[in-house]
Amino acid sequence: MASGCVSGFLSAKEPDIRFPAEPRERLAVASYPLRAYIEHPRRPAQKSAMPLTRFPAMVAERFHVRNVELLGDHFPSTEARYIHDLREAAEKAGTRIVNLPVSPRTSAYDPDPRKRAAAVEDGRKWVDVAAGLGAASIRVHIRAAGNAAPDPDRAAETLRSIASYGEEKNVVVNLENDDPKSEEASFIVKLIERVGSPYLRALPDFCNSMLIGPEQYNYDSVRAMFAHAYCISHVKDSEVDRGKVYRVDVDRTFAIAKASGYRGYFSMEWEGEGNPYDGTAKLLETSLRNLATR
Repeated sequence: MASGCVSGFLSAKEPDIRFPAEPRERLAVASYPLRAYIEHPRRPAQKSAMPLTRFPAMVAERFHVRNVELLGDHFPSTEARYIHDLREAAEKAGTRIVNLPVSPRTSAYDPDPRKRAAAVEDGRKWVDVAAGLGAASIRVHIRAAGNAAPDPDRAAETLRSIASYGEEKNVVVNLENDDPKSEEASFIVKLIERVGSPYLRALPDFCNSMLIGPEQYNYDSVRAMFAHAYCISHVKDSEVDRGKVYRVDVDRTFAIAKASGYRGYFSMEWEGEGNPYDGTAKLLETSLRNLATR
């Protein structure tokens, strides 16, 4: 069993999640980079698009990877029947669903307590979905709250409630360094330390912090995130924002992960230029090389 112990956590109960050690078994492919090829509620139906239930088999067949990360926005339904069918499809393909990145409708730090309650409700709903799919974790997006500055007290209260429910279901709740306004890495770390639960962890994204600071800032942010990571991280070699391409040293970032003692999954979330299938394959090759030598 992977150790989930991080200094400062108050809860005696640790997540009961077993992680593989073999390099390829630690790799996952996210649905987000391949969203143009997946049927989902936010895109027009196209003949070439696959249903989400087909995605795990496609990943296994094309990339020879047995772990997938499914974006909540790609789910056509969260009803029990659909969740059963999706889990059955993944198991038939010999794959595991390891994480669900999800976006509550409202902000965890919204000044309106009713909106914070809605964020808790959404978070708990996705914990249930993850449990139904046998997924180890979810990633909860901290949505910006209009012009309100990120508030660690209000956000911590909201996330403590979601993480507590995750503990009941043995589903880890992750926070990602993503939105430059509401999910800056130091704010994420502050929330995790304030909540103090083994079920609230960091999801380090290799490149997102490049959008709000220089290259060294990105590596410092990733290092701070990996110090609080447990089960999932996002591998990227580049990011495109408003026509500008940001690039990151993937080998250097893997070295940061190793130094932290991280033992969880590395999910390919390619966001560079070109074809996402080719980009994902390149990230997998680079990741395997790093894991095989570390």
